[in-house]
Amino acid sequence: MGANLGDAVAAVRSALARLAVLPQSTLVKASSLYRTAPHEAQGPDFINAVAQLETQLQAHDLLAQLQAIEAEAGRERPYPNAPRTLDLDLLLYGADTIRTARLAVPHPRMNERAFVLVPLAEIAPALVPADRLQAVAHQRIEPLPPA
Repeated sequence: MGANLGDAVAAVRSALARLAVLPQSTLVKASSLYRTAPHEAQGPDFINAVAQLETQLQAHDLLAQLQAIEAEAGRERPYPNAPRTLDLDLLLYGADTIRTARLAVPHPRMNERAFVLVPLAEIAPALVPADRLQAVAHQRIEPLPPA
C-alpha cells in the first residue's frame, strides 16, 4: 500500500485500520511505514507498507474491498502512475496464480520494487530472497520512526 498526496502517513495508517475490519478477514501482520522515492511514478515521496491478511474472501472480492477503501480515501486514476491519495495492491493470494483483466497475482512488478520487497521482507522474510533485495538496493527507501 502507498500514498503520496495529502497526509500520506495518515492515509496508510487509516488503510491498515480498515484492513483490520474487512469482512471475513483478519489482519495478521503489518510492516513498518517507509518513505520511498516515486518509482515509475510522479509527485512527492510515497509512504508505503505491506500487510498480511487471512481472508475467506475470494481474490476478486478482496480486490473490490481494497478498491472501495481507495475510493473512500479519494483515490482518482487520471492517468497511469498518477500521484495518489491511496493505492492498495493485492500482491499475493496464497500460492495462487491469477491472471484476469482486473487482477494479476502475484503482482507482476512486485519483484522490481524496493517499496514492496523491503516491507514484505520485514513481515515475511521467506518470501523475499536476498538476490531480489539486492536487485532493488539502488532504489531509495527509508523506514519512518515508529509513531
